[in-house]
Amino acid sequence: MSDVESDWSPIHDAAFNGRVLALQRLIAQGSSVNLSTLDQVSPIHGACTQGHAACAKTLMENGANVNSSTVDGHTPLSEACAHGQVTCASLLLQHGAIPLGTSESSSPIHRAAAKGHPECIELLVQYGANVDQYIHQSGSPLHVACSNQHLETVRKLLELDADVNSSVSGDSPLHIAARLSSPQLVSLLLHHGADSSVRNLEGKQPLDIAPPNSLVERLLTQAGGVDSRSTK
Repeated sequence: MSDVESDWSPIHDAAFNGRVLALQRLIAQGSSVNLSTLDQVSPIHGACTQGHAACAKTLMENGANVNSSTVDGHTPLSEACAHGQVTCASLLLQHGAIPLGTSESSSPIHRAAAKGHPECIELLVQYGANVDQYIHQSGSPLHVACSNQHLETVRKLLELDADVNSSVSGDSPLHIAARLSSPQLVSLLLHHGADSSVRNLEGKQPLDIAPPNSLVERLLTQAGGVDSRSTK
């Protein structure tokens, strides 16, 4: 059977629901492992989203395209990483999945950072993903993890030598943490060498945007920041 578009099919249903015996039977009967829905969702997308490693492995062994992309730019790997499915992500990478992306929606490491899955991030870096991969408007995985306040994911990225002073739209990760008034994030970033004196495009240091009389303000003051609000 050729790879054609269809609505949600029996092979999609078997993969999505983890029914490996039904999946094997459908493949033996000639169902295409690369059959796509109108949104370009293939069976392997469903298996990896749900974490059904046995189904994913069966599909890959029968020629599933591990780098297929939906209309939204999602690959099986980006779906696995967004849902914290480490085993499926590992299988995909072993079978040639590309650990990069061109947007936040398609970048596996950004999706893992956004959803708080440090194990997936560590795996991706082991397979060559750039821990500082920059995407327009989203920035690096560290910016994304900070914006979503995933403390353990931020910790993992910093342990993997992510650039603690990188900038997105002028803001450093420390600016983001200060704006969110997160003392845990601020402390972690400072511990890993974040520069409290760096200014964003508005000329503001992290201390300038910290809530007044907050723990974050005290932490940044102790780190050597100078609040320009008090000098005007």
